[in-house]
Parts: sequence; C-alpha cells; structure tokens
Amino acid sequence: MCTEWQSWRTGEAGHELGHEAVGIVVDAAQSTRLKVGDRVIAMPHWGCGKCQACRSGEHIHCTEQRDLLAETGSSCGLGGYAQYLLKPDYLLYPVPDDISTDHAAMALCALGPSFTAIERMQVSAADTVLVSGCGAVGLGAIVNARTIGARVIALELNPYRIELARALGAERVLDPLAPNLVDQIRALTSGYGVDAAIETSNNEAAPPVVLELVRPRGRLSFVTWSGALPVNRITGKGLDIFGSWHWNHDRLGTQMMQRVRDARPLLDLLATHRFALDEVSEAFALQETGRCGKVLLYPNGGQS
Repeated sequence: MCTEWQSWRTGEAGHELGHEAVGIVVDAAQSTRLKVGDRVIAMPHWGCGKCQACRSGEHIHCTEQRDLLAETGSSCGLGGYAQYLLKPDYLLYPVPDDISTDHAAMALCALGPSFTAIERMQVSAADTVLVSGCGAVGLGAIVNARTIGARVIALELNPYRIELARALGAERVLDPLAPNLVDQIRALTSGYGVDAAIETSNNEAAPPVVLELVRPRGRLSFVTWSGALPVNRITGKGLDIFGSWHWNHDRLGTQMMQRVRDARPLLDLLATHRFALDEVSEAFALQETGRCGKVLLYPNGGQS
C-alpha cells in the first residue's frame, strides 16, 4: 500500500486502487518471457514499450501509456488492490527463488524511488545522507542508505516514525521545524553539511530548507511532488539536483534484487502491518495516523 489512503481521507471514489504489486502469473497469454506460475513484481503504470523512454527501461516516464482496458475489453484490472491485475509482460520482473514475496514487494515504492536517488547521486559508504520525511518512502531511503553503509540523519515529527527511523539505522532524527536546524546539521557534519539529501516529505515548505542542509557541491534528490527551490541558492552552492520517481527494472533489476537480499533484516522492520483485502478501510485508517511503516495488503485474505 502506498498513498491511496489520501484519496480515502478526502472521500474520493476510486475503483482502480493500488499501483504496486507482487503476484503470480495465472494467464501468460502469448508471452515468451513468462509462464503460468512465475512470481513477478508488477511495475507501476502501463508504458507503451516502444518509445525512447520505454526502450531505455524508463517506462515510468512514458508519455504514451497504453489503455489496457480498451485493448482487452475488460472493465477492470488496473489496480493492485485486487485478486487479479492486467500487465504487459515487459512491466513484470521475475522474483528470484531465494527472495520471499513479502520482501519482493519492498522493491516497489518502499525501496524503488530512493534506490534510484541513491544510484543517481552515487552515494557511498563514505557519505552522510539526510532523509527528509520518514513516511514509508523515507524509511525505505534509510534502509537503502544504511544497507550500503552510509551514515543517515533523518527529519521527522511523528513519534512512531522517529522510533522506527532509529530502529532502521538513522543515527539522529531531528525536528524539521527546529529554528536551529542548520546549526544542528553543521554540528553533526564538522561544520560543512550533509553530502547528499533525499526529500520525501511532500511538504511545500521542505525543499528550500533541505537545500540549506546540503554542503557546497553536494547532491539533492526529490522523491516528492511539492515545493520549489531558489535557483540562486542552487547555483550559489553548486548543487546537483535529481528527480527520482521510480527505478529502472530493465537496467538495474539485478542490483535491486541484491539490495533486497542485503536489506532483509531491515525490511522485516519496515513492513510493520499486514491486512486482508476486506480490511482495507482499517488499513487506510492506520496509515492516516502515521503509526506504521510499510503496510502490506493480501488479496486472498491470508499472508504469503
């Protein structure tokens, strides 16, 4: 489960909920890549598979998304909160036998966006990484950074998520509203600032604050859709800026599967709650409180 609870909170109707899923192929149609019984990660969206973005594995950025309902004549099948899901085979990544279904599910929005951010920023064990916001994506960023040995400082207000961030390996979790936040970060980084930062909070006010916590010639990634940056500060600090929506399963699938293997103990902490599909309303209510990490939803009522 990802951000669908926000529509639930505002009362918006939706019959195609869910954009991240792991499942078993029950009908392979004419696919030559997959067969019935294969466990697969279903990547978000429905890229055309033909454009330059899709040919380079960046299906998430395809501007000509396929209309699968029109193609198949089905009235449903696009949402992951369901027993069955329609997907082009090139958007399905086989799950290795040694990785559990629950752990494979973490390769989607839990790890995926920040995996790309860390890869594009070339973060290493020598870096100090700031994670802004400790929702499920931010907590996944902590897991990604700690699994490769980087030092992590996080920003969060929710007490439950502060404790979970610490359990996942954040060295310090600071109040993002603290008036002396810049001074606190400088004190923790020899007066210089963090090497890299990942903004996940989706708070309109966060981007310019996070920018000031990064050292000169540092790196800043956004896994978010809100806020703005002052161009003069980007240029003045010489920062590299990245937008990271999801991960490239064609190019980086092997590396992601190894990240999942390496992170398994932390992933068990990150997935804090599990619900059956008919308990989805209770799951949404829990997510609204913020007292959870990643939440897993099981369409057949039981756990994997």
